[in-house]
Amino acid sequence: MATPAHVAIIMDGNGRWAKARGMPRLAGHRAGVEALRKTVRAAPGLGISFLTVYAFSSENWSRPKSEVSDLMGLLKLFIRRDLAELHQNGVRVRIVGDRSGLQPDIRGLLQEAESLTAGNESLTLVIAFNYGGRD
Repeated sequence: MATPAHVAIIMDGNGRWAKARGMPRLAGHRAGVEALRKTVRAAPGLGISFLTVYAFSSENWSRPKSEVSDLMGLLKLFIRRDLAELHQNGVRVRIVGDRSGLQPDIRGLLQEAESLTAGNESLTLVIAFNYGGRD
């Protein structure tokens, strides 16, 4: 069986995963980010050219404010911590979804990630962020 050129992952269930193990929901979200890191690092070697992750839907805004804040913090941390490595490894970052309701610092980080990596070609990482269920 041939490796698909494009793989999409719905990042869902991290909070339930943590709860089932007696851990706080944030621990599950952190584990999800670590799984994403491993996946992004492995994808080019497997022949995957495009990796789309559905990371935060517009429905997620209805979660408790503390959880939304934690998720935004994880997004910022991921970009700040991993952007240089992504760029060095030739990963192009693309963000799809509605950015209009995001805090300016987050919008700036997303723009920075896209701009810095625009010419990279080993893998295109598409992050579906703040998208609606019908999108």
